[in-house]
Amino acid sequence: MFKTILVPVDLGEVETAQPALDKAVELAKTSEGNVRLVYVRAIVPVTYMEFMPPAFDQEQQDEAEKKLAELAASVKLPADRVSAVVRLGSVYGEVLDEAEKTGADLIVVGSHRPSMATYLLGSNASTIVRHARCSVLVVRT
Repeated sequence: MFKTILVPVDLGEVETAQPALDKAVELAKTSEGNVRLVYVRAIVPVTYMEFMPPAFDQEQQDEAEKKLAELAASVKLPADRVSAVVRLGSVYGEVLDEAEKTGADLIVVGSHRPSMATYLLGSNASTIVRHARCSVLVVRT
């Protein structure tokens, strides 16, 4: 059914992604598929970079990779069926690009219950749903 399942994760709000990750693991077990976690780091505006230490960007990347690897290690699937990547850019753009790059059949994204602000402003989850070329499952938290 689903051979490659992509799960976007916000390392600052893992509890939001956990139900989506649990659902992705359940689907991967059923279909003997793989789960790929993706975390997208925000780009620091150039005007702020002059105030950052020279190694700031690399330290942020290393820290994100470490946290994502820990989360990936906790996934209850064989290690060869779980992978993770840290990307840099806009969340929905990078998630959609990663889905294309990996040939994902499904994106499982966690989302807060909708509020008036979400309806008016949109969200990463809704943008992913509208523009993904594969199926998208939104798991409410």
